[in-house]
Amino acid sequence: MPLRTTENERPAIKALPEPPDLPPPLPEPAVEDIRLETVLAALSDPLRLRIVRKLLLESEKFDHTCGWFGLDRPKSSLTHHFKALREAGVTRQRQYGLERRSHVRVADLNARFPGLLDLVADWTPSER
Repeated sequence: MPLRTTENERPAIKALPEPPDLPPPLPEPAVEDIRLETVLAALSDPLRLRIVRKLLLESEKFDHTCGWFGLDRPKSSLTHHFKALREAGVTRQRQYGLERRSHVRVADLNARFPGLLDLVADWTPSER
């Protein structure tokens, strides 16, 4: 986790540029259809909140497979969590052959709910 030098300094959210020739995204809500209560419901699960925070602060590439997160959960459980984030409009997923990769819809969420992603980035996960 990035260290802060002052109380007012926020962790830097990484919004990497979209590379050319990406596969089309999986079904997701249009930006104008993203609803705050749906986003908050998706982020109410601590694992999903961790996923989004890691994508915001630690992305190494434009999008990541679920293996990048290092989560010790069954594949079916992870599929459920990633689908919930995508259907809420928090993340965008694309199919690359047999794998799906995700990234946060930073511009869309900032347009709809300014400051929300800053709160996610500021969140400190519990040690469990």
